[in-house]
Amino acid sequence: MRAIWNGALGFGLVNIPIKLYSASEESNLDLDMLDKSDHSNIKFKRVNEKSGKEVTFANIVKGYKLEDEYVVLDKADFEAVSPEKSKILSIRQFVSHDEIDPAYFENPYFLEPQKNGEDAYRLLLKALIKTKMAGIGTFILREKEILCLVRPYEDKVLMVNRMRFPEEIRSFEDLKLPSNKKPNEDEMKMAESLIKQLATTFDPKKYEDHYAEDLLKIIHAKAKGETVKPSTPEEKAGKAKDLMALLKASLEGGKKEAG
Repeated sequence: MRAIWNGALGFGLVNIPIKLYSASEESNLDLDMLDKSDHSNIKFKRVNEKSGKEVTFANIVKGYKLEDEYVVLDKADFEAVSPEKSKILSIRQFVSHDEIDPAYFENPYFLEPQKNGEDAYRLLLKALIKTKMAGIGTFILREKEILCLVRPYEDKVLMVNRMRFPEEIRSFEDLKLPSNKKPNEDEMKMAESLIKQLATTFDPKKYEDHYAEDLLKIIHAKAKGETVKPSTPEEKAGKAKDLMALLKASLEGGKKEAG
């Protein structure tokens, strides 16, 4: 793996030199965009809007439009915004992981201690495990301030979960949501029974992304000249008026599977 950020993890007066690595990867197939007529690759170019000529990456700068004129920014300008956050992921507070709504979570990253940071890294990891707490902090990554959660992962490594700032969560007030009317008591009991019947300890190994695998099978079949017809999925959706019957059938189905 290649580190995407170098700096320090700070809590209190302790600074731990660390490297940041992406902890996730896409499971999609790498599909190319082609011209339908001759299957040539589609290439995307960075083109000057006025001249129409391609611009090399080395000659591209970033700017902000202010009163019809662009203010061009360079590396020093970005570093001047918050130099301490560019080098230090500073933990501001420790919280219980369960206090945070999952809606705030984004990408996960691994933290690796650099030379002379191993002891402090181990100390923070073990302390978080024992207290069952996680650290909330901020740092600068790719010219953007990142809100994040620092927590143990599988009790072996410190993980950083990138988080959304509150203003990045959209309001749901414009959605057409059902009223706060109290559900039918019998239906409610049925729903609670179904939830309890399906309740179990979360095991991520039970879930696999089969889409890419199935798509690859179709690709190999087409390469052999075979025609693949999509199957018609079984209709499972029920009408609202049949809610009680659907709940009963769900419970019966669950009992048969368990048996």
